[in-house]
Amino acid sequence: MSFRDILIAISVPILLGFGFVVAKPAMQHFPPYLLMGLRFTIPALILVWWFPMPKGLFRDLFKVSFIGSTLQYGLTYNGLNIIDASSAVLLVQLEVPFGILIAFFLLKEIPKIKNLIGLAIAFIGVFILTGAPNLEGKYFGVLLTLSGAFTWSLGAVMAKPLSKKIGAFALMTWLCVFSGPLLILISTIVNGNPIQYILSANFYSWITVIYLGFIMQPIAYGAWYYVLRKHPVNKIMPVLLLLPVTGLLTAIFLLGEEPAKQVFLGGTIIVFGVGMILFSKPKKK
Repeated sequence: MSFRDILIAISVPILLGFGFVVAKPAMQHFPPYLLMGLRFTIPALILVWWFPMPKGLFRDLFKVSFIGSTLQYGLTYNGLNIIDASSAVLLVQLEVPFGILIAFFLLKEIPKIKNLIGLAIAFIGVFILTGAPNLEGKYFGVLLTLSGAFTWSLGAVMAKPLSKKIGAFALMTWLCVFSGPLLILISTIVNGNPIQYILSANFYSWITVIYLGFIMQPIAYGAWYYVLRKHPVNKIMPVLLLLPVTGLLTAIFLLGEEPAKQVFLGGTIIVFGVGMILFSKPKKK
């Protein structure tokens, strides 16, 4: 894996981690479904004119967008309403082993022993960073959150062959075209007329929407599908374990949070484990 691709891969959890933190205050004004719907719809409206609808892939694109976005957000956010945030962070990271397992069965990708060791080390770091989950009496929320992690991983693995056919940004664009309107429709059914939320949102909430729609979604997911197209899932998926680290750093610098010392220890272990997977000795000629 080239150093350039490593930088592109690492940019994904950096952009997503920052986005998750800044999206939290915005949800005081936008319901989650509406916020995510705007996040997908904005880049779709801008980029769809540059990427014509790929012939013969309509059904495949719709399936990936429905499984990896619409269904996934429904499961994850309903789970988040039941369990606490630290438990959710830990459970959502299971999308990494889910993705590696799904890629093994669907794409016949066999992970290397070194990658599995690095993954195990990174998960120890995630456990230290988030703490032991408090899940007593919240098993339905756990099931929903795990189901959301599984559907996201399934959508990502299903998207890999499509990215090889049409390219990373065309794939990201058309997944946004399908996902955005569906999420806004669900928000309308669940939360009522979205116009009332759009008109009442403050300046900072719209800054968040602009970041999610103009920067995070197109750049982060464009980069994600780019590296996913070129490299095995078991090599790329563990990069997402850096999300708690980037989210933590953003919360420290932007929100002024002061985490405990074990959080920094956990973050360091995560970085070490992911580094084992990303960096390898160059092959001898």
